[in-house]
Order: sequence, then structure tokens, then C-alpha cells
Amino acid sequence: MRWPRPGRRPAPRPRHGGTPAAPHILALIPAHDEAERIAAAIAALYRQQRPPHRIVVVADNCTDETADIARANGATVLETRENRHKKAGALNQALGRLLDILDDGDLVLVQDADTMLQPSFLASAVAAMDGTVGAVGGIFYGEPGGGLLGALQRIEFHRYAREIARREYRADVLTGTATLFRVTTLREVRRARRAGLIGGGSSYYSLASLTEDDEITKAVRTLGYRTVSPAGCGVVTEVMTSLSTLWHQRLRWQRGALENLRDYGWTRVTAPYFLRQGLMGLSVLFLALYLVFTGWMLARGKPEFTAFWLAVGLVFVLEKVVTARGAGWRAQLLAGTLGVELAYDLFQHAVYLRALWDALRRREEHWRAT
Repeated sequence: MRWPRPGRRPAPRPRHGGTPAAPHILALIPAHDEAERIAAAIAALYRQQRPPHRIVVVADNCTDETADIARANGATVLETRENRHKKAGALNQALGRLLDILDDGDLVLVQDADTMLQPSFLASAVAAMDGTVGAVGGIFYGEPGGGLLGALQRIEFHRYAREIARREYRADVLTGTATLFRVTTLREVRRARRAGLIGGGSSYYSLASLTEDDEITKAVRTLGYRTVSPAGCGVVTEVMTSLSTLWHQRLRWQRGALENLRDYGWTRVTAPYFLRQGLMGLSVLFLALYLVFTGWMLARGKPEFTAFWLAVGLVFVLEKVVTARGAGWRAQLLAGTLGVELAYDLFQHAVYLRALWDALRRREEHWRAT
């Protein structure tokens, strides 16, 4: 059941003919020292088939020329005031100052400064906004570059896009790269927090979560709304170029996901997320057992290869190659080697185990820029 909407709602903005106007679209770009990327992010918004009515760059504790470059490229700049809560705090300040001038039916795009939206993003997102949808998330793809590590991330992102398509574009996470919200959805989230029905403080985004995008997805779905990522809502975002930055990024994602589940508890909304975490744990266990068994067989000097297991291995290789198709033929060749992706999987499993261990110990995790 959708959460009730108490209080008086703003009247729809009329057109000259007396009929309700099309929704106003406000684009918010939180940015901390993004002078090298902010111009490209703004330019991609101007190239939209349905461009936003206003672009606001939320300059958060910037020490570079982010604000000046944003203004020079046609955006309004809003500078945060004594914000200590990173992206969530910056967005809460901006939404607190801007949402009062918007109607419930208007729309707010929140996107990262290192992300470029495909031209069809806003048109596709608006078209998907039926009465059951509270927010529309992007489908992210990795930008070129980054060497071998970048290629592995691009393969991973393309496989995730295929997974979204297979489940009819349902978004299990409203990606922080780019998400379009209904204004009324954001207002309902804040009311629910203030009423104590969901945690995370008393504003729009949770200040208690390491992964504000994962948490607000659960908040929106708890209110009874669907979250979707249509085919036309592609975005291109940066890839991590070192193991260190990738480790910290993925550890924050995984730790945040686990802690959000702990905070929300077992509900109809969170049950699939708990199941997914359990399956991830089983995959870690089974891969470890497989490697131990393989090592034991090799140590005995009696590796056995049968036609059946060779066929199983071939099917596994073909699945890896086919699912990497969207990332290009070089990515497919890389996927076909198996060994490199196996090492990448082990890296991801190490992240999962470290995040689980830290969450069980309730070890404090600090946000790190990536």
C-alpha cells in the first residue's frame, strides 16, 4: 500500500489555456572538486531530447574551479554551507532550498558530476513515470580507458544492464549516477523519516548510510512505489583505474548494502535483497571449494578430464563470452580467457568477506573519495 499523503499539496502549475503544464524538470549535480568533468556533464544535459528546465550544480566544499566552470557553461551554482555529510548532506541542503518552488508533479534529476547521460535519458525516464513509479534510475556503462581494470568493470556493467533487461527493467538500486524522482516521492520520503517510519534522519537522503542511493531505493519502495530503469536511460560513468580505489568503492557499496538491510530489517521489500546477499555468500563458498578441490587434484598429480566436464566448462566459457558482447569484441576475448575474470571474481569475493566481517563487528567505516 502506498504511504498516505498528508498535508496540502501545491496546486498544479497552469498553462495559458487552463490545462496543467508539463512537469518542470530540475537537474541537480552534486560536485566536489569536479573541474575536469563538470562541463561534460552539463553539456550532456543540454543535448537531451527533453532537456531539463534548470540545471543546478551543488558545489560542495570545492577547492578548485568547479563553480566557475559550471557557471560558464550555463548552470546555476548553489554552494553548500558547512556540510560534513558528503553527497547526501549536499543534496539535502539543495533540496531543502529548491523543492518549495516545485509542484508535486514536477521532477528532480539527481546525477553525478562524473557521469554523462545519453540523449534519450530524460525523455525515456519521463515516459516511464506512470502512477506506480516513484523514481527512474539509470543503466550505467563504463567510460573508455582504465586499462585491464577498466575493461573488467565495463564487462561487469554490461552484464548488469542485461540483467536489468531480463527482469523487465525493474531497478533494484536507484543508481547514484543518475536518477529521476517525482517531487511528491521525495516529500513522502522526508515525511516518513520525520514520522519515524523509516530511519536515516529527518530529510530527503539518509545521513546514516554509506550508500545513499541504495538506501533511498529501499525508502521509495517501502512507500509502495515501483523503481525502474528503462532501456533508454543509459549513462556513461567513470571507471576506477587502480585496485586501491576500486577496493574502497566496492567496499563502501557492499558495506552500505549490508548495513541498510540491517537497519530496515526483514520486510516484503527487503526480502529479495537478503536472499541476494545469501546467494552471494554461497557463490563465495562454492568458488572457494572448487579452487581447493582443483588444487588438491593437481597436487596429487592426477587431474582427470572427462567429456562431460569439458562440455560443462565450454558452456561456462560461452556464457561469459556472450554476456560480454555489449562491451565489444576485445572484452569478449578477455572474457573467454576465464583466468582474468576469475581473479576479478576473487577480488569481489574478498570485498564481500571484508564488508561482512566489518559489519558483524560493527567496525566504523569512513567515506573515502574514489
